[in-house]
Order: sequence, then structure tokens, then C-alpha cells
Amino acid sequence: MDLFDATTSTTEGLPEVDAGAPLAVRMRPRSLAEVAGQQHLLAPGSPLRRLVEPAEEGSRRAAPSSVVLWGPPGTGKTTLAYLIALTSGRRFVELSGVTSGVKDVRAVVADARRRLATGGPETVLFIDEVHRFSTTQQDALLPSVENRWVTLVAATTENPSFSVNSPLLSRSLLLTLQPLATDDVRGLVHRALEDPRGLGGAVRLAGEAEEHLLRLAGGDARKALTILEAAAGAALEAEDGVDAPGDLDADGVPVIDLTTVERAVDVAAVRYDRAGDQHYDVTSAFIKSMRGSDVDAALHYLARMVVAGEDPRFIARRIVIAAAEEVGMADPSALQTAVAAAQAVALIGMPEARIILAEAVVHVATAPKSNAAYKAIDAAIADVRAGKAGSVPAHLRDAHYAGAQKIGHGQGYKYAHDAPHAVVGQQYAPDEVDGTQYYEPSDRGYERAVAERLARIRDTLRHR
Repeated sequence: MDLFDATTSTTEGLPEVDAGAPLAVRMRPRSLAEVAGQQHLLAPGSPLRRLVEPAEEGSRRAAPSSVVLWGPPGTGKTTLAYLIALTSGRRFVELSGVTSGVKDVRAVVADARRRLATGGPETVLFIDEVHRFSTTQQDALLPSVENRWVTLVAATTENPSFSVNSPLLSRSLLLTLQPLATDDVRGLVHRALEDPRGLGGAVRLAGEAEEHLLRLAGGDARKALTILEAAAGAALEAEDGVDAPGDLDADGVPVIDLTTVERAVDVAAVRYDRAGDQHYDVTSAFIKSMRGSDVDAALHYLARMVVAGEDPRFIARRIVIAAAEEVGMADPSALQTAVAAAQAVALIGMPEARIILAEAVVHVATAPKSNAAYKAIDAAIADVRAGKAGSVPAHLRDAHYAGAQKIGHGQGYKYAHDAPHAVVGQQYAPDEVDGTQYYEPSDRGYERAVAERLARIRDTLRHR
């Protein structure tokens, strides 16, 4: 299955880039020297450099490994896949995790095996968004990776620990790409402005416009070049009189100013993926901000989730958990607010649900904090699992059935409501944990009063 055989360049299967291709495609690096950032992967002798660079004649270099490239959008995953094929002269086939199925994978592998059997070139199979592949689709790749029928290069924006099958991951080299630094993206923008493959000096970029573009890009090279291309088109149209006349520099070259960049893009895309690693990072920061009582940070992460289209019911569940785990008995009404918010969100839906969620976040974030109840139940569970679960004291056992009293059940039981303050001194816990104190209330909020009352209760229970 040759996806690009009709447009072959120096390596079979690699698409030929024409002048009408998007700027980000035209500026795709043709060598490792042009790759921005990722220096931790490109050091001399590194696995990636050995995979990309052609082996010297007579070299005993090991056969190429399959790799999983994990990183945010626009950090060079597709570029590295192209370089692996281009510099090694291997045949290149690309599949998408969104549109391809098991049948497509098997067709590529079968063709690759036929070519190897007849002395043809090795095949690099690039699968973009491999996290979109089902378990069955990923399993279909295992024999070809294990037997090296293809060199698999799989790209994902999600943490492979969650999105890639363990057997496939264990047979591949995992390479983590880092977000590009601002200066890395700046270098790409400057090269695109001057390089004949890019804009070839047709426009200039004003300083404040450049800084704004870099902020919008957020370390995403593809986004930066897409914004630049849109802004350059607007500037050139203004020069041709299609739009309002634009600024020109001293040499008469159109200048992309701040206004032009702002017109070229409505708003920066939110860096958040509902099903991926960004999802877990933002959710984690959201919970920790509520725990840390930073209401403004908590509202920021809430806004990111809302704008990204996160299911409001998921957000509401996280708030309920935070109310129980982080606030606890320091303010029992926080859990009531969170539960009511979850019910209201399910009833109302978006966009109004954002207000309900915000109110619950404000309550949980600003409430006094205590995890005493959370720690108490975990400590009690640990004791039970350790075998500290002795017999229920005889006086507490069920005495309502015939013959129970003859075997001592219920004998000596003291009814709490007959005692002052409805607290009576008697043993309640099994012998193995009698006297163990699991719950240690904090001195914050409502729990301060609980602590004072609990001290008196425990004193009464001890004197029996």
C-alpha cells in the first residue's frame, strides 16, 4: 500500500513538497542540523542520531529499532520520521491513527515483507497519532516490529504509558520530545522569513509582532509558522491593495505589524487535550490549586478545561472529591456545595454550568483544609489489611435473635442515650485495636470545635 508512491522524491514514498504547500511543510528540516531544539535526543552517538544518520560503508551498526516519539504538538515528531526515511534511503509509508484500520496496517506489512524478500528497500512505517489506534490495531503491529519487517515510527501527543500497549512499547525505543524554547521557535521564524523555501524575504516582521506571534505559538513550531504564513498573506494583500494599505520598510518590503498578526489569528488555541497527557497535567494542577487554597489558579485551570470542551460532569466529580479529601470536616458544607453543583451541572449543562462550577471551586479553594478524615480511614483500612480485625466485643453483638443472650451477646451493653451527653464509657473496638486513635482533627475551621468535643468523648470512653 503506497500512500505517496505517485509523488516520490529522493526516497520512495516521501511526499514531494511543492511551492503551494503550507509554510510549515515547506520549512520541514531536511537534515538534523535544521532540527530545532531536542538537543537531548541529538547528541553524538545517541540512539536517534544513529537511527537517522546513514551508516558508514562497512559499518556493523545494529539494525534500526522501532521508536515511539512522544511530545506536544509542533515539536518535530513528523519531521524526525521523515528524516529517518530520507537520510537512510528507506521506503516511507505514512498512516494516520484517526483514519487507518487493521486492514491498512496488514497491507503495509505484507507489502514490506514482499519487498524485503525480493531485495527491495526496508520500509519505515510512520503512524501519526498512534494513541488513536485501538488495542487490536496496536496488537497487529507487534509481529512486524518484533521481526523487523518494518521500522515503526509512532508519534503521539499522549503519555505512552496510558495510550500505547505495553507489548508494543517494550519492543520500541521511547523518545520524549520537549516543548520548544522561545528562542528555538524564533530561529525557525527567522529562517522561514528569509529561506527561499519559505517567504524568501518577501516580508519583514516587526519586533512587537514577533513577540506576540511567539507568545501565541506557545512552543509549537507548526503553529508559529501557520500564524506567520497567515500574517504574511495579509501583509502582501495589503500591499496589492486588496486590503487597507500596509506599512513598508525603507526598502519597500511589506512589514507584518502587531495589528496584522492579531487579525491573522482570532485567539491562541488552548494547549489542552481532553484525552491525553495535557488532560492529566491540567487536572492535577486544578486539584492541587484547590488544595493549596489558591482560588485564582484554580479558576484559571477551570477556565482552561471549560474552553477546551472538557465534560463538565468530569470537572464536577473532581470538585466533589476535593471537597471530601482536601476540605473534609474543616468545612462539611463544602461537600454539600460540591454535590449540589454536580447535580446542577447534570441538570443545566453548558454554558451556564461554568458558573455553578466556579461557585463550587471558590468554596472548596477558600475553605479551611483538613485531610484528617481521609488519613483516618486509610489508617483503619491498613490495620484491617494487616490482620488487626479481631472479634466484635460480646456486648456489642446482635442480641435480637433467639438464643443470642444465652451465649452472651448483648450482655453488659450500655445504652448511650441513658448517659449524660449521650456518651458512655465502654469498649467499642476489638481488642486488637482498642485505644487506637485513627482520627486526629485539625485546628482549622469547624474541625477545631470537633477536636475539643472529641477530646472529652475519648476521655469518657477511656474511663469505663
